[in-house]
Amino acid sequence: MVNELTKRAEEKMKAVVSNLKNELLTIRAGKASAGVLERIKVEYYGTKLPVNQVANVSVPEPKVLLIQPWDVSITSEIEKAIRNSDLGINPVNDGKNVRLVFPDLTEERRKELVKTVKKIGEEKKVAIRNIRRDYIDEIKKLEKSGEISEDDKYDLEEQIQKLTDNYIDEINNLISLKEKDIMEI
Repeated sequence: MVNELTKRAEEKMKAVVSNLKNELLTIRAGKASAGVLERIKVEYYGTKLPVNQVANVSVPEPKVLLIQPWDVSITSEIEKAIRNSDLGINPVNDGKNVRLVFPDLTEERRKELVKTVKKIGEEKKVAIRNIRRDYIDEIKKLEKSGEISEDDKYDLEEQIQKLTDNYIDEINNLISLKEKDIMEI
């Protein structure tokens, strides 16, 4: 039961970090990345699908994304979905492909993106701390009911705290890397 408790806590913390990685991919840092299209859905035969499920997405140049739809008839739908998104880039439709040319970020926009990244990071750290709190509460209940000893309680609390510290450090590293990525370009 002791190992099961820490494993469950670790799984939840891993999920938070994984979610953070996915969110950071969707934040545009001035260079082309297919991840920015993950939130954009295209109307395709009555269903909303992510762009990468209806087209090949490639990066032929550092600041260009090339979207090649498998069905040419949805090229205009992809263009419309991108225009209506919060991406802030005008797509270029040549009839067969859609190109996204990423402009250089202004200093003001970089600062906004860094603030957004820090805010997301703080939200994820709070989620990690909430997981810690929930499991510490569960450990205390187990001790009160006599299922674990006081020594086991302290050992478990220490393990949960170490997990928390490790995942908070990982979040800080991911945020720091994304900030550097935004400010370098």
